[in-house]
Amino acid sequence: MLLGALRRITCLRPPPRTIGAQNVWSKPLSFYAARRSVSRGPQSPLETLRLSTRHTRTHSVFTAHESPLRASRIRFFSANASGEAAAPEVLPVLSPRSVGFWLLASSTLVFAIIVVGGVTRLTESGLSITEWRPITGILPPITHEEWVAEFDKYKATPEFKMLNSNATLDDFKFIFSMEWGHRILGRLIGVVFVGPLVYFAVRKKISVIMAARMSGLAALIGAQGLMGWYMVQSGLEEHLLDTPGAVPRVSQYRLAAHLGLAFLLYAGMFGAGIAAIKDWKFSRGAAWSGLKGANIKAILGNPSVRAFKAQAWIITGLVFLTALSGAFVAGLDAGLVYNEFPFMGGRLAPPGDELFDPAYAKKADKSDLWWRNIFENPTTVQFDHRVLAMTTYFSTAFLYAQTFRPALRALLPPLTRMTAAVAFAMANIQVCLGISTLLFLVPVPLAAAHQAGSVMLLSAMMHVLVTLRQPGLAASMWRKAAWAGRRTAK
Repeated sequence: MLLGALRRITCLRPPPRTIGAQNVWSKPLSFYAARRSVSRGPQSPLETLRLSTRHTRTHSVFTAHESPLRASRIRFFSANASGEAAAPEVLPVLSPRSVGFWLLASSTLVFAIIVVGGVTRLTESGLSITEWRPITGILPPITHEEWVAEFDKYKATPEFKMLNSNATLDDFKFIFSMEWGHRILGRLIGVVFVGPLVYFAVRKKISVIMAARMSGLAALIGAQGLMGWYMVQSGLEEHLLDTPGAVPRVSQYRLAAHLGLAFLLYAGMFGAGIAAIKDWKFSRGAAWSGLKGANIKAILGNPSVRAFKAQAWIITGLVFLTALSGAFVAGLDAGLVYNEFPFMGGRLAPPGDELFDPAYAKKADKSDLWWRNIFENPTTVQFDHRVLAMTTYFSTAFLYAQTFRPALRALLPPLTRMTAAVAFAMANIQVCLGISTLLFLVPVPLAAAHQAGSVMLLSAMMHVLVTLRQPGLAASMWRKAAWAGRRTAK
């Protein structure tokens, strides 16, 4: 008896449980499946897969001479757990397809608010609401008296006194409605994103890491609202009335920060949504980026493919930087100077003394001459935007041309080649929209379409990056488990 006890301690293996005269580990999987079906009724293919993987993993743990405690530690909780308590499963959390759809729907709302924000800026409606009331501001003025009260608040702003002193109540209602719609859409994004996030996290349909990342995006929504009000405040400051040559508009720096946060929010939601849907499809046997029966890890790890991916990352950064430079163009109304293309005053670049005008320097030693002209001189701001836009365009063209190199084309996933073509097509559309906006003196429909085009180009480049990403660990494990389950069934 003492010898048997020492043997069990040395092997770290529990004594086999028996059912009747048989060892429980010796029974085939069909035995347990039959008992489960009798006790719980017919089971779905997913339940069969879980039973198979749980039995197989548990069996392998104990035959490896590990303790039951160790076996329990390596288990995870399923994304599809339901009922009174989540049952321990072998497979890690794999987000269902609904998570991807939720993220894409949220990113669509962010796309919409970027466009609406652009229209609000173009119609000079952003300074019509002079207070920030996150809760009570949901309801707009209803009665005539309420509208008059809001109009009186607007009359005290520098914008009304310096630009819109002839505005009527009906004029005010239009710009107020534009800004109110923009703010309501921001609140709607918060509700649509945070509500499902809490549900998915509580029901364990997303992993802990993903829940943390999405919580970061939720915090970014709140930061975006604060930045929006901080931006509006810059256009309501009284000192504008006493500053010679001042124009009552929001700070171009705060406008760029506001737009930049919106782009980051959109990119986070869109990228995570596309990745979640692709992982879900891959776990169920779909080809990854069109690669059928190929060694995905080896292909995506090839030096040529990795270099192509690095170029795609750089171009994505260029798209983001170009969009930010567009915010400076909008903030300074720089689109209303040099309305010609490709020349500026009959030459490719304006004279140097115009690009770096000493009048924009505020320090006596002129040490701030360069950076103030880059960010505050409308001529320089437009020139910078042109340079960045054309650099982005030719870089996108180069990336697309790379897909026709025979050696690289044979390696790239089919979906990568297709998305690169889409990105180049969108770059052409965006350049045409930008030139048209400039030549026609920034009409609202064209300018709004141009801002929407920047988001679409960013989406296309992000899709290129997603196609060059390896499947997630959870998706790979679920796919292997499904394959093993099919083999066991045979």
